[in-house]
Amino acid sequence: MPTYTLNVGGRLLDLSTPQVMGILNLTPDSFYADSRVQTADAVRQRTEQIIAEGASVIDVGAYSSRPQSTDITAAEEMQRLRNGLSVVRAAAPDAILSVDTFRSDVARMCVEEYGVHIVNDISGGSLDPDMLPTVARLGVPYVLMHMQGTPQTMQQHTHYDDLVADMLLYFAERIQRLRDCGQKDIILDPGFGFAKTTEQNYDLLARLDTFHLFGLPLLVGLSRKSMIYKPLGATPQTALNGTTAAHAFALERGCHLLRVHDVRAAVEAVRIHQMLKPKTQDHHD
Repeated sequence: MPTYTLNVGGRLLDLSTPQVMGILNLTPDSFYADSRVQTADAVRQRTEQIIAEGASVIDVGAYSSRPQSTDITAAEEMQRLRNGLSVVRAAAPDAILSVDTFRSDVARMCVEEYGVHIVNDISGGSLDPDMLPTVARLGVPYVLMHMQGTPQTMQQHTHYDDLVADMLLYFAERIQRLRDCGQKDIILDPGFGFAKTTEQNYDLLARLDTFHLFGLPLLVGLSRKSMIYKPLGATPQTALNGTTAAHAFALERGCHLLRVHDVRAAVEAVRIHQMLKPKTQDHHD
């Protein structure tokens, strides 16, 4: 397996060991209630918790992308992010920050005004035609996710001739567009739960290693999603154990970044998985 690094503000984030991205939600309506933080105190506490538990990236989002979520204006998204990022920056000035947005003007504001290092776009550039050229101009790593439709309509768009084959075409076309714009670092996210049924999500997880053919790092976001809690008869609140089981499988299939609510549990899953790796460095040819 090739090793990957990301250029984050002139530093290199080494993905030869899988890394954990902690979720910081500035939304009032995220599907997992315990992850919502809106007061300055709550944002600061969550920032400190993510760092203390061992995440290497904080993913800050101000637009809920759960199914049937409320659409908000770019102005409101920016206001939430300005309030939140100023607190995050003060609490963890050296942290690697990612912004979860599909709007190019929001991404630009976060990178230029707050030094955000990574743009994480659930729409793969499909909801804002300026996103791909904007990210390339900003020179930051871009998380390219697979989704069909919008967060409000995506669960009506779950028909595929062949899920993985269709996704490979989707990624190939967008990677080419990004390269044409001059984009350097690209991270692929299969978009678990986005325009996919529970069954399709597990088909995708089982075939996750197919996506290594692009030679790009893979980000996986499974944390407490309905694909975990529905089959278990659980809720988002009680889905940590199922999430950890799915994380172990994603790591076994070669994912490089886990985007999670529960940082400590994910870091421990990575650590246990690393213990299983063959210790080739002890052998000499």
